[in-house]
Amino acid sequence: AQSVKKHIVLPEGTDERVLRAAKELIDADAVKLTLLGNPVEIKVKARQLDLLLDFEKISIIDPINSTYFEDYTNTLYELRKHKNVDRAMAQDLMADISYFGTMMVYKGDADGMVSGAVHTTQHTIRPALQLIKTKPNVSIVSSVFFMCLEDRVSVYGDCAINPNPNAEQLAEIAITSAATSLAFEIDPKIAMLSYSSGTSGSGEDVERVREATQLVKKRAPYLKVEGPIQYDAAVDKNVGKSKMPDSEVAGQASVFIFPDLNTGNNTYKAVQRETGALAIGPIIQGLNKPVNDLSRGSTVNDIFNTVIITAIQAQAL
Repeated sequence: AQSVKKHIVLPEGTDERVLRAAKELIDADAVKLTLLGNPVEIKVKARQLDLLLDFEKISIIDPINSTYFEDYTNTLYELRKHKNVDRAMAQDLMADISYFGTMMVYKGDADGMVSGAVHTTQHTIRPALQLIKTKPNVSIVSSVFFMCLEDRVSVYGDCAINPNPNAEQLAEIAITSAATSLAFEIDPKIAMLSYSSGTSGSGEDVERVREATQLVKKRAPYLKVEGPIQYDAAVDKNVGKSKMPDSEVAGQASVFIFPDLNTGNNTYKAVQRETGALAIGPIIQGLNKPVNDLSRGSTVNDIFNTVIITAIQAQAL
């Protein structure tokens, strides 16, 4: 992130965790930052927290009173008038920090946005879907977690957004997750997870994963992918060799694609809690520009890590 500093906007500028993370980010000289909110409130809050924030290095924008407000309102109106958004509605929406922060990214006045410490995922992601939209050839937005284990970093997707992806969507999640892993210099070896490995089992859920695997091979023949495959066969070399001896992925997978949100979300939390792994995410992928959502239970470290990840995503554009 330090090599090519990117400009990240944090809409929840008065939140204590956001302010503490902002100080760490500025001290690390990792990114350029803009906080959204009332400048007086933000500075008072920082003083109350005894944070020696260098406000010469941080931009603070109060959306309604900013010089951007009228231009952003007009842009939103032009983009959304076909959805029956009139100018008054556009003005009301632009007063919302999520819409304002997203518009900064859309207009190129910021390179990425991180929000959600206070607001819901829907509040953070909806403006991005409406304004920034998905990349060409990508039909759905998905997410990954970086699972930082003692000896490696694994990529888990999708553990946060899509409840029951079909075969087409699973394939797209796999290809997009591989691209994300490459952006962070992780060699993607994709395991399309199921309760069965290879041809040993059958059933609707297994067939969906099998079809998704074939779609990945067809659309991205340069990727190493295996599926359906069980988790133990994907990570353990002995089990992988026993169950799928001819596989390039079995026993050494780095990208794990879960068949549904229920499985993915529970697995990442189980691994995180039982192994002490650091889980960074969810990292949103598939958008034209990076916007990432925080959990409302986020720690200062979570916010710091997510901003760094967002900055690196912005470098890859």
